[in-house]
Amino acid sequence: MDKNKQFEDLSKKISAFMPESLQGLQSDFESNVRSGLESGLRKMNLVTREEFDIQSAVLLRTREKLEALEKLVAKLEKKK
Repeated sequence: MDKNKQFEDLSKKISAFMPESLQGLQSDFESNVRSGLESGLRKMNLVTREEFDIQSAVLLRTREKLEALEKLVAKLEKKK
């Protein structure tokens, strides 16, 4: 789902809880909620799922290389 669409949907859901007497301000409220959500999430320094998956794959390869090197070192130490 598109990130902008997610923010719009969330801001609409939040604004649905507004009292009926304030429904006339709904579009302004939705806009402000959306801006607030975007700002808050930017400050949280989050990463996308794609970035997370890439870093997880890099970490896995690094672990595999480390284990192979540890085995090699242990093998070489036995030869001493």
